[in-house]
Amino acid sequence: MTALSKYERLEATGLWRSAPNGQRREVFVSIGDATLVISDINNRAVTHWSLAAIERAADVDGRIVFHPDGDPGETLEFAASETEMIEAIDTLRQAVARARPHPGRLRWMGAAVSALAVGALAVLWLPGALVDHAMRVVPPVKEAEIGAALLVRIERVSGARCRSVQARDALTALARRTGAARIVIVPGGVREALALPGGTILLNRALVEDYEEPDVAAGYALVEQARSVAVPPLRTLLEHAGVRASVTLLTTGAVPPKALDDFTTAQLSRFASTLPAEEVLPAFADAALRSTPYARARDISGEQTLELIEADPMAGQVSDPVMPDRDWLQLQSICES
Repeated sequence: MTALSKYERLEATGLWRSAPNGQRREVFVSIGDATLVISDINNRAVTHWSLAAIERAADVDGRIVFHPDGDPGETLEFAASETEMIEAIDTLRQAVARARPHPGRLRWMGAAVSALAVGALAVLWLPGALVDHAMRVVPPVKEAEIGAALLVRIERVSGARCRSVQARDALTALARRTGAARIVIVPGGVREALALPGGTILLNRALVEDYEEPDVAAGYALVEQARSVAVPPLRTLLEHAGVRASVTLLTTGAVPPKALDDFTTAQLSRFASTLPAEEVLPAFADAALRSTPYARARDISGEQTLELIEADPMAGQVSDPVMPDRDWLQLQSICES
């Protein structure tokens, strides 16, 4: 203890009593190695008090009284004039107290750390864990219901989906070629293509009306399908909606209406992120679909989609048409019915 060196030659006289009924004796007091040394007038040590276990009692008739911790019957009194020794003992007692472990403080700090850990766990781990669990247990039928509920909300913005009995075969062929569960053409709202939970892919009417061949619409549907395989739309919905939506889905089997409304607004106002060519080209190859028409539709100059053009998996090959010409003509006029 660094404070000891300051007081190692300090001495004072005092009155020591070994027990409540004992005779008070005049003693010499000095600071030893982590102890208070109490000696008789012949300089023989009669006792040692640990500096770590000294308590200060109430002052008596102007005299300063100390006693060992837990033994108030043994006392050591100093006249008020022995200020240096009194201050030294008080200083050393405080130094020892500061150096002691503080269980209460440690408990408080431990509780605080635990609370922070739980809070961090709730913020960082719980949302993802709930979404992962929901993705494992939500059945396909329920996922399709959620997709249908989203479509109803999208139609409030886009207008009613385009329907035509004559175009039914074309939609079926488009879905089959791109791996989608269902293709729906909407008159607006959706910027290009949007995958919904349950496998439905929405296409803006411009993708069938503004191009001469179905490969463009098929390309957009195929890329959106690849995006939905990488990150399922239900996962995107639950991550956007937050913990409450995941808990509600797991406990009631439904997503809160407000979460569906907010997600619809967010999806209709966004531009889909561009997938790297190396992720898209295998999907075109698996579907035996040309990637060049899709690339040219995205960028007529081809500068930004050069990889999709140069690495077209069907370049120089004859691929099966997406659908017969008569079905394509019916699909192009689906929103006019």
